[in-house]
Amino acid sequence: MKKLDMNSTATRRAFKAEIDKLYGVGAFTLEQAKSALVSCGEDLKSKWPAIYKIVLKRHCEVEPGLFSFAGNAAVSIEASKVEEKQKTLESDWEVLSEAPVKPKVVANAAPFIINLIPKRDPQYVSWGHFKDIKTVLEKRIFYPLFVTGLSGNGKTSMIREVCAKLKRDFVRVNITVETDEDDLLGGFRLVNGETVWQDGPIIVAMRTGAVALIDEIDLASHKIMCLQPIMEGQPIYLKKINEVVYPKPGFNIVATANTKGKGSEDGRFMGTNILNEAFLDRFSATFYQEYPSAAYEAKILKKQFSVHDIQEDDFVDKLVKWADVIRQSYKEGAVDEIITTRRLIDITKSFVIFGDKMKSVVMCLERFDTETKESFSDLYTKVDAGVSLEDDVESDDTEDAKPIENKDDQVPF
Repeated sequence: MKKLDMNSTATRRAFKAEIDKLYGVGAFTLEQAKSALVSCGEDLKSKWPAIYKIVLKRHCEVEPGLFSFAGNAAVSIEASKVEEKQKTLESDWEVLSEAPVKPKVVANAAPFIINLIPKRDPQYVSWGHFKDIKTVLEKRIFYPLFVTGLSGNGKTSMIREVCAKLKRDFVRVNITVETDEDDLLGGFRLVNGETVWQDGPIIVAMRTGAVALIDEIDLASHKIMCLQPIMEGQPIYLKKINEVVYPKPGFNIVATANTKGKGSEDGRFMGTNILNEAFLDRFSATFYQEYPSAAYEAKILKKQFSVHDIQEDDFVDKLVKWADVIRQSYKEGAVDEIITTRRLIDITKSFVIFGDKMKSVVMCLERFDTETKESFSDLYTKVDAGVSLEDDVESDDTEDAKPIENKDDQVPF
């Protein structure tokens, strides 16, 4: 095979062509790059230092030891004219020194992406709106969804598991009050001494046709309005790099929140904001998610135990009953706190670790104030002992309504 001059454009072009053939726009390691160089007919020891220094390290490194030619205008090997000061190497494997390179602005340096399809959780139990959301996302049409409900009932995990089941690319964005256009759409970043443009997560989802999950969207400020054209399924103009990005078929947006975008009147969800009505109106459908029914919640907890080959059906049933009583009291305004499904799952994990039921329950309650913790703990003790909560309530009512036998004890009006 014809030897190539390492300093020629043809050499660099041949190396890049070999990488494109083997890995496309995907990532490759140092060892894979060395193999590609050998495939070009080059002597590895004599040519590798220059390839590493001139081509890979300067233009292609996306993270230590990982390289890619994807989306970076600066990696046009044909156009690169790099002046290199070389010195005698003590080892053929040592990297050559180079003259300082002035930082430069490189437009449209897209972030490196390997795989956006989430892994399925073997412990997940589908319930609630899972089927409806799966129906929407498998149609691959733009149909923005707003999923709301109290915390810890599986809103986020439901979207992730739907995407995992459908093998859909999935990009999750967590919102805070500080989130702005730069965080969502992208901006210039300093990478290896060069100022490069990197797409934000929403733009990544648009380019790949992924499902963009905007988590805790009701924490956002008015800066979320930068998504307005995207919420209409339209392309967006990125003025900083003078590019119009068109959504790839399959792109969709799903938002989750603890409120319906109207703020939190009771103060339970601090930091939530009232979202712009025009923005909210661009969601095609809203799903309100309750906590699972007792049957589904028991199934969820039993599956958590089954992974560790533990069977605690009686413990599970008592936990579910205990949580249900507290939730009913919460709805009636009798208590200010609630036991979420996430917290019940945490109890099962604590039991797996410590093997003590009451300790696991108490650990779950430590975040509450002392009065609430003692009240909830006492309630679980009664559930665990098999006390009929209805009979217990009636007994308390009877005690409170006990007639006054001594007329002298009556309070005059």
